[in-house]
Amino acid sequence: MLAARMREYHKPLVIEDIKVPDILPDQVLVRVGGAGMCRSDVQLIDGYFAEALKTKFPITPGHEISGLVSAIGDRVPESAQLAVGDQVVVAAGWGDGICRQCRLGNEQICEHGSWPGFGPPGGYAEFVPVPYRQLIRVEQRLKWEELAPLTDAGVTPYRGIKKLRAAGVFGPDRVMGVFGASGLGSYAVQYAKLLSSGATVVVFARNDEKLAIAKERGADVTINTRGKSLNDIQGELFKLTGHRKLDAAIDCVGAEETIQAGIGLLATAGAFVSVGLVGTRINIPLFPFTASELTYHGSFWANYADLQEVLALAQKEKIQHSIKRIKFQDVNENLELLRAGDIIGRAVIVFDVDSDSPAPHK
Repeated sequence: MLAARMREYHKPLVIEDIKVPDILPDQVLVRVGGAGMCRSDVQLIDGYFAEALKTKFPITPGHEISGLVSAIGDRVPESAQLAVGDQVVVAAGWGDGICRQCRLGNEQICEHGSWPGFGPPGGYAEFVPVPYRQLIRVEQRLKWEELAPLTDAGVTPYRGIKKLRAAGVFGPDRVMGVFGASGLGSYAVQYAKLLSSGATVVVFARNDEKLAIAKERGADVTINTRGKSLNDIQGELFKLTGHRKLDAAIDCVGAEETIQAGIGLLATAGAFVSVGLVGTRINIPLFPFTASELTYHGSFWANYADLQEVLALAQKEKIQHSIKRIKFQDVNENLELLRAGDIIGRAVIVFDVDSDSPAPHK
């Protein structure tokens, strides 16, 4: 099979012809149909996760994976309801199954867990072995380019916004901010409209084309923040909504400036959730944060149940996508575009998968 593999940091991926992987008895071999391209793949190549992962080369990136069941291990139980040819997605948090967080269903934050594409082989390849417990069968078939991003870009902001809902900061008289309008932000604005109980949804970003898409996705108001101070942004927010503050906000960027702006715009007792990871540190004033009794949530990826819920929404056509289809051989070119922030929406490698012949080529 072909695989795009990382052999060292700060270098392009190498497309290689390697053996189709064997599977363990409790694994399923998935023939990849679509593999989403994420900014964290660029960060992986650039060494952002080097200290945390301490992984060995070569690495096959790609953690947004959808495909067809190609082979099933001998110890996969019938209760898994998996058959050769099924369309599936991969839930990316692979926990040890026995720690406290795994018992709660949050395998993506297991201290001893792993994630495909960050150690275990990922979806930048024609086939990938997956523990059967991490697969979700798709009842109503979807396009590969619409299915793969749901496993990260399309579910990470969903979990974050659920945390804001649980914090009780939504309602028809409230204002919610979405910072960032690219891959995650495009989905975040849709979940904000679905889950915020009628709140006014405002999207903040620096790219007019991305903001226009956010408007199409349901944003009530969009504000271009490029070159503007916090006072400028606050004044524009008041002009457009009649409110100077946000009751809730989700940051899909993770840059220090977007976090500072989001916290700076929060109303008393407001809540903020971070899902973006562009930067490395948080720097916010302590006294206003404490005196206003603000709440800051970290939110990492999503669990199996979150992904099931998002898939259900997708199969009911409740989710819209902004997708750029990528040919496998163009992976490095598009990683460079992703690094520069020049991709609108989500880039997805789409493989030529014949659903009538799901077995691996020998």
